[in-house]
Parts: sequence; structure tokens; C-alpha cells
Amino acid sequence: MSMGKVRVKMCGFTREEDITAAVEHGADAIGFVFYASSKRFVSLEQAAALRRHVPAFVSVVALFVNPEPRYVKDVLKVVQPNLLQFHGDESVAFCESFAHPYLKAFRVGGAHSSSARAVWEQCKDYQSASGWLFDSYSPAYGGTGVRFDTALLNEVHKQPTARPVILAGGLDALNVGAAIQDVRPFAVDVSSGIEQAPGEKSSLRMQAFMQQCNLYC
Repeated sequence: MSMGKVRVKMCGFTREEDITAAVEHGADAIGFVFYASSKRFVSLEQAAALRRHVPAFVSVVALFVNPEPRYVKDVLKVVQPNLLQFHGDESVAFCESFAHPYLKAFRVGGAHSSSARAVWEQCKDYQSASGWLFDSYSPAYGGTGVRFDTALLNEVHKQPTARPVILAGGLDALNVGAAIQDVRPFAVDVSSGIEQAPGEKSSLRMQAFMQQCNLYC
């Protein structure tokens, strides 16, 4: 269930001016992608420079997909993110091994997550996560930019041990209000829905997205 204000994470930043605009429009968290196959990938050096433009009280999230432990440690040292986000098949033990707050992402709607019960079984062991992020299933990893059937989260909502729900997958200013009303998540996560091109955000789209989120909080 939502806990008052719905938090907003904007992800996939590659430019300083986009971070400035996101913060001005009210984003609660800024995400950097450390997955080389992504069009929004940033190097350690690039992320460290971008991170300096994120002010106090706005969280920095580092997104990984099945990374090598050494790489995660390097990002922690150089970029100093507030949260790690694991978007692959990382085990509970792997996620916990860095002794750092983390989010675990789950791809919903594939062969192993095609029912509400299956989704719950997929995520229930990650009790140490600061939140569970749900995105649409695709054979590849990372964000899909498409919506999924939110009824698949029904079992998660019933469980008293569920972690805060973060809704992702094809959100934009046109549908985020309805998605918030439907799911009542703790937070929403957006990337392609606020872009003019991969990794290049649109200030107007970020503003419109935040306006809709604020309307339905």
C-alpha cells in the first residue's frame, strides 16, 4: 500500500542539465545505469561527475544487472550511491553481500511470473531489500518501457511481510495517474517516459510526469 506521498525515481541519466531539471521538478531519486548493454550506460567517471550535481536529500540509485562483485564495490567507492538496484537474477546472498541498502527488481509476466502467486514466490525471500521494484517481463534485462498487468501484484499486496512496492514499466504522464490509483505503490520509477531520446531527458516531460504524480498522491 502507498504510504502517503508517492515517491518518484527518475532513472537513466547521462547529462548534468537533466539532473538539474529533474531535481527542480521534484524527483526524489536519480538513477544511474551501470549495465553496459543499456543505451543509458554511464562509466564510473561519468557517474561520479554527474553525482556531484545531485543535492542533499535527493537519493542516488546505482542500477546493475548481474554484475561482478568488484564492479559494485568500485561504484560504491567512486560514486557513493545511496541505494543499489539489482535488476538481474541476483540472489539474496549476493544482494546482501555489500552491506548496503538495496532495491530488488522483478520482471513480471514471464513464464515464471505469470500469476499473482508466482510473483509473490519470486520476491518473498528478499526481505532485506529496502523495496521491491516490479517491471514488465522481457527476455532481456533492464527497463522495458511497456506496461504489465498490475493484477499480478495482488498477492504481494495481501502479504504483511511485503516490502515497499515500486512500480515501473512503461510509465509516462498519460498513464501514471491511473497506475497510482490502481496499485497505490510506495514509489514509481520512470525512464523512457520522460525522454526525447535514450539517456536524454525532456524537462517538459519530467514536469508533466511530476504534475500527474502530485495530483494522485
